[in-house]
Amino acid sequence: MTKPMTDITQLPQHDRILILDFGSQVTQLIARRVRESGVYCEIWPFNQAPEDRVQGYNPKGIILSGGPSSVTDKDSPRAPDFIFEMNVPLFGICYGQQAMVSQLGGMVERGDTSEFGRAYVDVTAHNDLLENVWDKGAHEQVWMSHGDRVTKLPDGFNVVGASEGAPFAIIADDARKFYAVQFHPEVVHTPHGSALLKNFTHNVCGCSGDWTMAAFKDETIAKIKKQVGSGKVICGLSGGVDSSVTAVLLHEAIGDQLTCIYVDTGMMRAGESEQVVELFRDHYNIPLIHEDARAQFIGGLEGISDPEIKRKIIGGLFIDVFDMCAKRVGGADFLAQGTLYPDVIESVSFTGGPSVTIKSHHNVGGLPERMDLKLVEPLRELFKDEVRALGVELGMHPDFVKRHPFPGPGLAIRIPGEITIEKLEILRKADTVYLEEIKNAGLYDAIWQAFAVLLPVKTVGVMGDNRTYDYVCALRAVTSTDGMTADYYPFDHEFLGRVSTRIINEVPGINRVVYDITSKPPGTIEWE
Repeated sequence: MTKPMTDITQLPQHDRILILDFGSQVTQLIARRVRESGVYCEIWPFNQAPEDRVQGYNPKGIILSGGPSSVTDKDSPRAPDFIFEMNVPLFGICYGQQAMVSQLGGMVERGDTSEFGRAYVDVTAHNDLLENVWDKGAHEQVWMSHGDRVTKLPDGFNVVGASEGAPFAIIADDARKFYAVQFHPEVVHTPHGSALLKNFTHNVCGCSGDWTMAAFKDETIAKIKKQVGSGKVICGLSGGVDSSVTAVLLHEAIGDQLTCIYVDTGMMRAGESEQVVELFRDHYNIPLIHEDARAQFIGGLEGISDPEIKRKIIGGLFIDVFDMCAKRVGGADFLAQGTLYPDVIESVSFTGGPSVTIKSHHNVGGLPERMDLKLVEPLRELFKDEVRALGVELGMHPDFVKRHPFPGPGLAIRIPGEITIEKLEILRKADTVYLEEIKNAGLYDAIWQAFAVLLPVKTVGVMGDNRTYDYVCALRAVTSTDGMTADYYPFDHEFLGRVSTRIINEVPGINRVVYDITSKPPGTIEWE
């Protein structure tokens, strides 16, 4: 039985911060830091923020992000002029500082020297932005990434901190509550950067920090009920965290109006299909269609080696099978997707032009258009770590919500070359051994993603007195905050030796193991 519908108009209105994006690669980190302090925020492209929209959003403060442009160029991005008259606090970061200074009558010039990487700021004054973080006279590490620099301040601004390459590294107009820094407080390489951002949102803007996963859960359930009404919803389960949290949240909101569809492509890891069925059908009692389409997918991939063609075949078959299952449900009004906030952000170019859009996104590629269903995307305001926190809030087991990301095409893109049943079974066994050893060593939560890859290469080996000619297995493990950049995990050689020995001894078909130490960039996390 579903709970009585909450009146969405009576839900609390949380304080909001608006982040205007000028194209920085780390703008998402600003939002993550702000939300970590309990304040809701959104990222909008700088040129998609008309005055009526901004006023309607009612921000308690506005942050101007960094970006790759130079304000000395004729057509460089600018902040909307009206924000300087809104009587709300502003915080400019790197390019955001330069845009603020330039637009308010100061001067920015190309620097004789650039600062990239670690630098040190000498704090020369005190204000609300630095309260209980940096004292006057402090010499603090920050992270710089700039070529231009401020050379003249607008009226009303004072210098608060300086570095060797940026004499106006921290500036402030305390009367208007306008603050700006040349460095990046959002990155971990600025040790006290999160505290500075929290000072801006809490001390300067007066935000209460009341945005929590518990509040988000209750408010989103009310929104789902309002959107769906008495309609029927179908949700595609992949077995991953995003779609699973989406399904549990929807079920809590609308009960048996939800039907989940799990398409078993044959590309899952060992035991995962059984886990999905047990969790959702048996534990949560969510209506579930489990479609065994393994033969169809493996047959469709026969003889195919090109990774992009493999992805297209899998995507096309998935749509066909899902559509067939949805027709069995009958009468569905909505399709639920586990779209996340990074997907939303990346679907919109900061320059506003479709030719430079970073990524077009549909979680279940093409299904909404084909099936003519309305979308329910309850996670579209959340980052990945917030989805995990929501899963815990919903009572899902922490071991499940902390699972490493798993690609939509599954093991198909961890077998470069042609896919066969034999290769899939070999890879499943090797991957199981590898993840078991990672968990036994207590390293699983320290790693963003770990997996085995079966290479399309065979090498000569000796096992006992016999010659072997078997596959090579590559191991991959990376650390990351969001998957956009990643470093390989520095396992010690004893661990790698133990994993290699187990795989070769326990997995017939593999006689050599290698470890991938490529970072992203230049590589990608997955091999295909």
